[in-house]
Amino acid sequence: MERMLVNSISSSFQLRLEIQPTVCSRNQFCLVGSIVSSSQRSRRRCILYDLHKKLMPYAEAWSWQKAIVDEKKALSKKNEDLTDTLIVLQHQPVYTLGTGSSLEFLNFDIENSPVSLYRTERGGEVTYHGPGQLVMYPIINLQYHKRDLHWYLRALEEVVIHALFSGFAIEASRIDGLTGVWVGDKKLAAIGVKVSQWIAYHGLALNVTTDLTPFHRIVPCGIRDRQVGTVKDLLRESSQSVGFLQEMDDNELIDHTYGSLINAFSEVYGVELLTD
Repeated sequence: MERMLVNSISSSFQLRLEIQPTVCSRNQFCLVGSIVSSSQRSRRRCILYDLHKKLMPYAEAWSWQKAIVDEKKALSKKNEDLTDTLIVLQHQPVYTLGTGSSLEFLNFDIENSPVSLYRTERGGEVTYHGPGQLVMYPIINLQYHKRDLHWYLRALEEVVIHALFSGFAIEASRIDGLTGVWVGDKKLAAIGVKVSQWIAYHGLALNVTTDLTPFHRIVPCGIRDRQVGTVKDLLRESSQSVGFLQEMDDNELIDHTYGSLINAFSEVYGVELLTD
């Protein structure tokens, strides 16, 4: 099937931005440092698998990621890893643990989990995935971006921060010492990744219209003194939200958030998104 450009950038002068751990506000990217035009460095291509309307079992998506990682490792040895990959989807209800996650953050017996439970190789503590939550799985060879895990994590946060502001005028931020994206004391996006031979996978999960009840059965990300929030609830609570945003149904809100996320991803990572 012919690949088609998803997010073309019309300007003839594109900027490649290196991200450093700098906190900024409002609609500014936290992207500082060297700036290189596209005439000096072409935009890397990224294959987009758009499943954002689908509910995929966690095990299926996990196996898919690992298969792509194995393929990229083989290609990388021959200097033929020419594209990145981005999978966007929703999951059927599931709890996932990071490789070193503590069971003390589960408020149920592990032998009697209310939904499927998996221990994975990603970093971080326990989290929940389910309908209404957009999950982004970038599978990226950092040798073609920047060999810096800290940079990569901050870039994932920046994708969400920019998407929320550009799509909804929601001013989200980071919190020192914690990974993820926050509005006040509410965590909207959780991040957990694995890097093997500089190929990164797993990714981020943004609560859009998610039912937060399953989060009550865990201590999300091992953080006891903060809450979890959704885009939908923030829009309802905000007196400054544009009317049409408050009036969107759940499906429209998911679609709108998806568009903002993939645009921000293309911008932050300097990639050209293609569908296969």
